[in-house]
Amino acid sequence: MSENLALVAHAKEDVRVEGLPEPAPAPDEAVVAIAYGGICGSDLHYWLHGAAGQSILREPMVLGHEIVGTVLAAAADGSGPAAGTRVAVHPATEGDDGSAPYPSDRPNLSPAGTYLGSAARMPHTHGAFASRVALPSRMLRGIPEGLELRLAALAEPAAVAWHGVGQAGEITGRRVLVIGAGPIGALAIAVAKHHGASEILATDLHAHPRALAERLGATAMDATDAAGIAAVHADVVIESSGTAPGLSAAISGARRGGTVVMLGLQRAGDIGVPMASAITRELTLVGSFRFNDEIDEVLAALADGSLDAGPVISHELPIVDGLRALELARDASVSSKVLLTFPAAEQDEGAQP
Repeated sequence: MSENLALVAHAKEDVRVEGLPEPAPAPDEAVVAIAYGGICGSDLHYWLHGAAGQSILREPMVLGHEIVGTVLAAAADGSGPAAGTRVAVHPATEGDDGSAPYPSDRPNLSPAGTYLGSAARMPHTHGAFASRVALPSRMLRGIPEGLELRLAALAEPAAVAWHGVGQAGEITGRRVLVIGAGPIGALAIAVAKHHGASEILATDLHAHPRALAERLGATAMDATDAAGIAAVHADVVIESSGTAPGLSAAISGARRGGTVVMLGLQRAGDIGVPMASAITRELTLVGSFRFNDEIDEVLAALADGSLDAGPVISHELPIVDGLRALELARDASVSSKVLLTFPAAEQDEGAQP
């Protein structure tokens, strides 16, 4: 068996590829051989800043929450999938500490929830960028036959986009504007197309994501074209850049009475946006945070081909080149979704029809 290599964040600008002990699963945990892991913006933030928003790195932490693989050993308590099952991972754990009420049907809003690869709490919740990991069986979702693991690696970020587009309500026949065509924005384009949008437009600062947006079925616009964005008059705007200028552009690009979904996570603290315009045009501004069970719908849509998300994957690098993968992922002018590959990727035979 190969060394259990992992991508571990130790501090700001200190991420290492290093060996881990073999996983020691709890009774309700399965051992999973990871095949692919998608690098997320939060992984980049831990690497570049030692923090992702208000989640500050205080001890070494394995990165990664966008992962797929194959069960090596089923949970000892009999829960979850059997050994040999190909699985995607829902990385969230609901947590209610009694500090704040939340809707019972929206566990993503639970005040004490945890997420794989998050430093929000102590001890940190380790991620799964490792060759072999122990994961709670309740997190595991069987991958439909015929869906390759490589494409299934998009299930988690696509579920984030699916949840975000869903926050706008009915999309069929509507004009949709996506602000920021990075990985999540690109997936939002794919989801909006799947959901029946009549027209999709997308903005970005860089040529590479604009070209990807066009490939996915959107009309691309330069993010600096303020007049052009204001002339869109979109029924629904998906703000996926997570920047204050992006949110301002989203408000500008919405039609009167339209809806703006704030999908991109803004920095902590106050930001300046044209709220008077949102008020006088009666815009609906709605937040979107992670997802609930949308990952199941996403896996089904990826499997039947109705969700065309494959072009979002731009690079694949082995775990031994983890630092180079991070460098690629940080450069939006040349990359979209960058996947780490692990030894189990070479053994994916379940995608054969």
